[in-house]
Amino acid sequence: MIAVKNKTGFLRGGLFAKYVMALVGLVVFVLAVNGMTETWISYRATKTTLTDAMNEKAEATAKRVDQSISELERQISWVTAASVNKLDLRRDAYARLLNQISAVNQLTWIDGQGREVLRLSRTQIALNSNADYSRDLRFTEAVGRGVAYSQASFAGTRPSMSISEAHSGFNKDVTVADIDLSFLSDYLGDTQVGKNTFAYVVDAKGAVLASSDHGPDIGKDLSKLPQVAALIAPDGQPLGSGKDADGQSVLTASTTLPKLGWAVFFEQPTAQALAPIRDQLLRGALLIGLGLVIAIIAGIIMARRMLVPIEALRAGARRLGTGDFSQRIDVHTKDELEELADQFNSMAGQLGQTYANLETKVAERTRDLAQSVGELKVLEEVGRAVSSSLDLNAVLPTVAARALEITHANAVLIYGYDAAKHQFTLVEAGGIDKSAEGEHRVIDAADSVLGDAAKKGEPIAIPDLAAVADVRLRNVVMEAGFNAVLVVPLVDQQGVLGAIIVLRRTAGEFPQNLIGLMRTFAHQSVLAMRNARLFTEVDQQGRELASANSVVREQADKLKEQTEQLKNWNRSLEERVEKQLGEIERIRKLERFLAPQVAQLIASSDGNDKLLDSHRGEVTVVFCDLRGFSAFTEATEPEEAMNVLREYHAALGELIFKYEGTLDRYAGDGVMILFNAPIQFEDHTKRAVKMACEMRDTIGELTNKWRNRGHSLGFGMGIALGYATLGQIGFEQRLEYAAIGSVTNLASRLCDEAKANQIVVSRRVYGMVEPWVEAKALDDLVLKGFNHPVLAMEILRWREEVDNVVDASAAAARRRM
Repeated sequence: MIAVKNKTGFLRGGLFAKYVMALVGLVVFVLAVNGMTETWISYRATKTTLTDAMNEKAEATAKRVDQSISELERQISWVTAASVNKLDLRRDAYARLLNQISAVNQLTWIDGQGREVLRLSRTQIALNSNADYSRDLRFTEAVGRGVAYSQASFAGTRPSMSISEAHSGFNKDVTVADIDLSFLSDYLGDTQVGKNTFAYVVDAKGAVLASSDHGPDIGKDLSKLPQVAALIAPDGQPLGSGKDADGQSVLTASTTLPKLGWAVFFEQPTAQALAPIRDQLLRGALLIGLGLVIAIIAGIIMARRMLVPIEALRAGARRLGTGDFSQRIDVHTKDELEELADQFNSMAGQLGQTYANLETKVAERTRDLAQSVGELKVLEEVGRAVSSSLDLNAVLPTVAARALEITHANAVLIYGYDAAKHQFTLVEAGGIDKSAEGEHRVIDAADSVLGDAAKKGEPIAIPDLAAVADVRLRNVVMEAGFNAVLVVPLVDQQGVLGAIIVLRRTAGEFPQNLIGLMRTFAHQSVLAMRNARLFTEVDQQGRELASANSVVREQADKLKEQTEQLKNWNRSLEERVEKQLGEIERIRKLERFLAPQVAQLIASSDGNDKLLDSHRGEVTVVFCDLRGFSAFTEATEPEEAMNVLREYHAALGELIFKYEGTLDRYAGDGVMILFNAPIQFEDHTKRAVKMACEMRDTIGELTNKWRNRGHSLGFGMGIALGYATLGQIGFEQRLEYAAIGSVTNLASRLCDEAKANQIVVSRRVYGMVEPWVEAKALDDLVLKGFNHPVLAMEILRWREEVDNVVDASAAAARRRM
């Protein structure tokens, strides 16, 4: 009875249930995957087909709406023709348009000043009401763009908008047409939309402008719907699904009318669109249910045939687990289960034999383990004792005493290693007098057991010295009464520290566990010895640091004193720098009002200010001004005149500084420039003419630029060479550097005679620069203030190649000097 109960429980909760569930799960998984795959494919195909169809309808409807608006715009445009420019003609044209187009409710004529001239509807007419539309977007946008569309508005459930068009011709009149948008719903009839689909048109704010029979109410705000909000947003993208006004899920297709900012939506409830998918899911569920029933029946039959031999194996394993190794399993299934039963019976026999010998081996291992634990305890105590002191003189005797204790030997020797001499020196001994003289006190590392052990890093055991003839100190050790030696090196990653020699009077092998124990003891001893040496070194360095600290403090006091001196020097240097910066700033301020050369002479204190005293000297004077500037200032705005002057002065100033001329004064468009005063140059006339040629080219580009802006200006220059009185003029609060003499008058008169883009120079100037220029003679000039005609030349261009040759020759001459 108990066996039957156990078998029933096994069938219910063991492999039986697992086999049945595995088979059922496999069948259900295959059917479910197949059904889900087909359903997903059908869903994607159905959704794609519906979405594509609605997209085509949405695009077609949007195209029709756009065409209708464009047609309204075109029909409105003929009443804005330039030929319809009188009130009676305009009124007749408006009346015909109202009769022809039912969607147009009212037409308004606004003149170029934004005043209403005519307003005509089917029920009333208003003439010259002068209503102000100058700030109305319908007027301003139509004037700027030509055509403007207003935002849609609603009168109850009737949507409307305005189309504004600017009139043809040069006038800026505008016609505003009020459009009734009710006709848009005609494009969303059942024929165009479909049986289960509804459609609607929204403006840029999401308000419904037109709707199909089953669509939302006209004028309703749908901006909160996800598909509408996504499309009307900046850089919006259409969604494939969304919600309707009642919150139900829908499939949606949409397109936009960029010109108006409207959007057309075609939607179908998701429940209706996916009804075939529901039917397919129901068929799949029925098929899975039928497969589940068949799989359960088949699983039960197969599981019952497999579980009988498995139960026999299970019962045998349970009895074997209780220690009954005589149990044998009898299975005759002619398959793997029978082979498994035979192997199980063989394993039971081997386990019985193994168990018989196990108790003996466990007793032996227990004794070995107890001995190892004892050694470890001793090693722990030894390590604690060895590491208890940081004094090397105290550590070495402790190491020797503990080594004797561990090994139970007769004597222990501890050698230290001198790496420089490659020698081992006796430093401590236990069980023997270490002060005894002999060759054992110092041992060379080469050809010795200690050197070999240190080189290998492993202990070397000699169980019987009498049997070994080539070991150094063999006779000395044997005369002392010792016959067995164990050499343990003291080494670590830093190198060789020494060696421990264990001496035993009786010959015989050293146990391996003792050798391993001494190897571990040596590692601990090396650590203790290293720590002791490190402590000694640290203590010595501490005393050295204390001595160095006093030196550093003395140096710190000296450094502090030097720092105070450095601060005083820095303070003095800052005062000098601040004074020099002040002088530089004064020079910069003077350079804004005076020539840089004059400003630097005034600001400097090296004696050059005598050059500013009144004296007579030879100078080259350059005068230049703009042709037609007076007429230009009378005909243009002051701001534009100032802009031209700024560009003109900026171009001249850059070239004046480049050639190191002295800017004497500005007088509107007239500029006077001195060369050779106050700073003197040997080639001052050459500098002046070359600067004039470059000015002519630079201002020529500016005059082309001004001509493009509608300003007709030219540039003329005059240059003269002669003696003048140079120095400061003015009064104490306002001094200027100036040149006075006929040479300045001559340069001014030559500038007056120069035409646009012309450089006129005196014959004396031409004589100074003749090798470097191309020029032509002018007729003798009769100048105001001069009794005799003046010989003059026009400079055509500067010959750069000649200039380079002359400059190179001059440079070579200077080098020879």
